[in-house]
Amino acid sequence: MALYAIYNGPSPTTAAQVAVTTGTAIKSLLQVQASATMGLKIVEWGISFKGSAAGAGIVAELLEVDVGGTFTAHVTAGIVRLDAAAVQGGDPVTNRILVGTSATGYTATAEGTITASRVFDAQEIQPTNQYVKQFPLGREPYMKPGSFFTRVRVTAAAAVDAICYIVVEA
Repeated sequence: MALYAIYNGPSPTTAAQVAVTTGTAIKSLLQVQASATMGLKIVEWGISFKGSAAGAGIVAELLEVDVGGTFTAHVTAGIVRLDAAAVQGGDPVTNRILVGTSATGYTATAEGTITASRVFDAQEIQPTNQYVKQFPLGREPYMKPGSFFTRVRVTAAAAVDAICYIVVEA
């Protein structure tokens, strides 16, 4: 199986990973869509905030939804393969993870009207803190293939910058 890391921004080159503001309304920072024929296991996810002082907790959710939002489209080069095949050459990500403004992307400009969801994890995190969750082997949430979307979504009382990611096994 292949492991992929997907961040809420393009892959950094000469500059650091770019953080994205949470805003003060509900906002999806990252959305991932599996291919139409293959599901994905979520191995790990994490989020960190760049707040300068403690304050009201930020609700951070990892959830599956039935409607895609509108995002900045990820590109396959921005999805990082983590296993040994990454340096040895291997199968492309394009047949496992869909990319596009309504598929896998970051920084939502429109959430869409969600009618069904499954919450995989939800936490309230201080704006000066971070959170990482590795799911136990054999108990990883499964992303359904096709028309379902997994998101990292936040609700903050005050806007702070955030970096988040999801690691999937395909």
